[in-house]
Amino acid sequence: MSKLCKPISNQIICGECAEIMADWPNDCIDLTVTSPPYDNLRDYEGYDFNFETIANQLWRITKPGGVIVWIVADQTIDGTETLSSFRQALFFRELGFNVETMIYEKAQACFGSNHYYLQSFEYMFVFSKGKPKSLNLLRDRRNKRSGTEWVSKSGLHPNGTKPKRHLAKMQKYGKRKNIWRYGVGGGKIDHPAIFPEALARDHILSWSNCGDLVLDPMCGSGTTCKMAKQTGRGYIGIDVSEKYCITARRRVLEAQPPLFTQEQEQSNNSPKVKQLSLHSKQLGLFTVANRD
Repeated sequence: MSKLCKPISNQIICGECAEIMADWPNDCIDLTVTSPPYDNLRDYEGYDFNFETIANQLWRITKPGGVIVWIVADQTIDGTETLSSFRQALFFRELGFNVETMIYEKAQACFGSNHYYLQSFEYMFVFSKGKPKSLNLLRDRRNKRSGTEWVSKSGLHPNGTKPKRHLAKMQKYGKRKNIWRYGVGGGKIDHPAIFPEALARDHILSWSNCGDLVLDPMCGSGTTCKMAKQTGRGYIGIDVSEKYCITARRRVLEAQPPLFTQEQEQSNNSPKVKQLSLHSKQLGLFTVANRD
């Protein structure tokens, strides 16, 4: 690949991601969704993870308004967590990213130290290069009330008086909270750390639009790339393991046609199934969860 060559979408590249990204021009990626190998918790084919070099390259290639979703957790060593995830988040903040913390709650039984409660979550740090340029907040949390009712903009004034009330229309569904619950990934896919397809899909829908370019610089088995294709985005996956690249290419080939059209996605006011293609409904590829 020649120096500063615009990345070609819809491919899985085998190689070291920092070196490959170094050949790309500034501001060329709309969204990154990735889960790095953290704290040597899992054997990743014997490869090392150069965090700061990767983070610097991600800052450079992310478009203004672009977003990185960084899914990570900490290992517990000698009775204490390493806090590597927080150090990474602080480093991204020092580079210039805005930081928003979200939580991936695991639905299945989890493990942990015998001295503490069961560990059942990972961090989903959302790093944005300025204000997000694409914002399609998912609205599948059923509101307790809907219709028109009298509301106030705030609580009591400092002097104890009540603010004026006004009529407002309450939608049947509101935007999600920042804790998302999914079953863990895995199954028959040969990879030690697979995150759920629905998790990748929901972030892709939230922070990008159809036709945008989505990157996973440590793509593993290709979950992000598969869901990018399935939602009408371009994708690039990079992994140092040829074994995992083969798996990722196979999974991307299995991806179904896009679930959404651009017009449908931008009208994301409710999670009604009629927004989806007939093919998607038949496959049951989108489900609405009640996250009260």
